[in-house]
Amino acid sequence: MVRNLSLFACAVIAAVIPLKAAEVFEKDTIRTSAGNVEITFVGHGTLMLRWGGKVIHIDPWSNLPGFSTLPQADLILVTHQHGDHLDSAAISRLRTPTTVLLLTAKCAERVRGGTVMKNGDVEKVLGLSVEAVPAYNLVHMRPDGTPFHPKGEGNGYVVTIGHTRIYIAGDTENTPEMEALRNIDVAFLPMNLPYTMTPEMVAEAAKAFKPKILYPYHYSQTDPAKLAPLLIDTKGIEVRVRNMR
Repeated sequence: MVRNLSLFACAVIAAVIPLKAAEVFEKDTIRTSAGNVEITFVGHGTLMLRWGGKVIHIDPWSNLPGFSTLPQADLILVTHQHGDHLDSAAISRLRTPTTVLLLTAKCAERVRGGTVMKNGDVEKVLGLSVEAVPAYNLVHMRPDGTPFHPKGEGNGYVVTIGHTRIYIAGDTENTPEMEALRNIDVAFLPMNLPYTMTPEMVAEAAKAFKPKILYPYHYSQTDPAKLAPLLIDTKGIEVRVRNMR
């Protein structure tokens, strides 16, 4: 009888662990002219936005703790085809019959029913605007000399809500297209070495396009604390570090 009670207790504990994991997600609120946007920092390259009763998932990845507790999506954005960004099981769990899915051509080879966005495309969905920004490597290469992320395959996205522009860069380096961006209020820039940017690359990009709020994300083993000192002499950029390892 004691053994059965112990097994029951373990089952109950196991059942509530995902809820506890979901509760510890960090969240920030950004004010816009169209209402507040709540950002949930799920982890790695995965983000969730809530705005106007709508739920937006970016690169949902089911391997992350607490992912199973997240709500279904009104909009899903997928930056590129690598498995920690394109997770078909995660997309399947989050999709409803009315979910809008925006993704790249490479991603569309593996997930059906989405709208393909090429670099430079703009889509108007759910009362907001989504612009696809090129995401690719210029410096970091595979042993055979090919880039980890070839030009033309991946997107970053600028999501415009009201007058607020939120840039989620995806897996990329500090490209000319990134540095040419303007009027970015919130930026998520990756530091997942050797695949994306060093802190110095992120700082160089930030100095060029000057986001008001800068989040290093998808930073793996790179120390995010190295970023702020590189921008200490640059006015108008607030660096915020959240748990996006």
